[in-house]
Amino acid sequence: MSVRSAGHEWPEVIISDELVAPICSGIEICYQTFGDPDDEPLLLVMGLGGPMTWWDSELCAQLAASGFYVIRYDNRDTGRSTRGTERVRRSQLLRAFLGTPTRAPYSIADLARDAFGLLDHLGISAAHVAGISMGGMIAQTMALTAPERVLSLASIMSTTGRRSVGGQHPALLPTLIATRGPGREDYVRGSLAVWRTIGSPRFPQPDDKLRKRAGDTFDRGVSRAGVLRQMMAVLTQPDRTEALRHLVVPTLVMHGLADRMVHVSGGRATAAAVPGARVVMIEGWGHDLPAPLFTTFTRAIRANADRAA
Repeated sequence: MSVRSAGHEWPEVIISDELVAPICSGIEICYQTFGDPDDEPLLLVMGLGGPMTWWDSELCAQLAASGFYVIRYDNRDTGRSTRGTERVRRSQLLRAFLGTPTRAPYSIADLARDAFGLLDHLGISAAHVAGISMGGMIAQTMALTAPERVLSLASIMSTTGRRSVGGQHPALLPTLIATRGPGREDYVRGSLAVWRTIGSPRFPQPDDKLRKRAGDTFDRGVSRAGVLRQMMAVLTQPDRTEALRHLVVPTLVMHGLADRMVHVSGGRATAAAVPGARVVMIEGWGHDLPAPLFTTFTRAIRANADRAA
C-alpha cells in the first residue's frame, strides 16, 4: 500500500488481515498489523466504545513508514473482540459517577492485561504504546504495571484518573445519554451528533466521512452494554498521579485545547506528573483524530520513541 498525505509520499507498507488472538479466560482479541515485523513494535490502544478502525488506516500506514511495526486492536467489548455478559445498571453507573465504591465488571488494569496478552501472543516482549482517551488510561497503566515492557508511552487526549481534572463539558451530557434506536441508521445519526459535538473546530471532518466511519463501526459490531462496562472501568479507575511521578518511561502527552470530552486539564496533569514528559498542545483540536494532524501525530510519536534508544 502506498499513501499520500499533506504533501508527503509514504512508502508501501504491508498490511495484515484481521486476526484473532486468544488471550486468557476466554477473552479473544481481534487485531491487525501494519509494516515490517522486524521494525519497532508500536501498540495502538483505542478509547471508550471505539474499535481499532478508529485508528485510521492512513495514520497507521504513516506510522509504519516511519519505522514502526504497528499493531491496532479491538478492546474487549468492541468490534470483533470478546463481548462480556454482565449487565451494568443505571444505579451502578450513578454510584460510580458520584465516586461511591462500586464493583465494575472489569477494570482498566484488566484491559491493560489484555494488551499485554496480545503482545505475548505476538511474541513481543516490549513495545512502544500509544493510547487515546480511555486507551491513554490503559497505556499509562501498562507503563506503571510493567515499565520494562513499555519502551515509550504516548498518552493522547487522556488523563490521570484524578477526578478534579480531565472532566467532560457539561453541555455534552444530553447528547451522550440520548436514547437511540437499535438500527444502523439510528447509530449513524447518533454518532454524527456526537462527533459534531466533540470533534475539532479547527479541523472539521466531512459528514460523509463521519457517516461512513459510523456505518463501518456498526457493521463491525456495536455493543451498547459493552460501552457501559467500559464506562464503569473508566469511572472506577484509581488516581495514578503519585505513581506517574516515578515513571521513567519516555513519555509524550498530546492534547487538544478544544477537547470537550476530556478537558485539557487531564493532559496537563499527566504531563506535570511524569518526569521529563514531552508535551504537544494543539489549538483547535478536539477529541478526534483529524487527517490534517496525521503527520503531527506521526512525528511526535516517532520522536518520543527515539528517546528510548
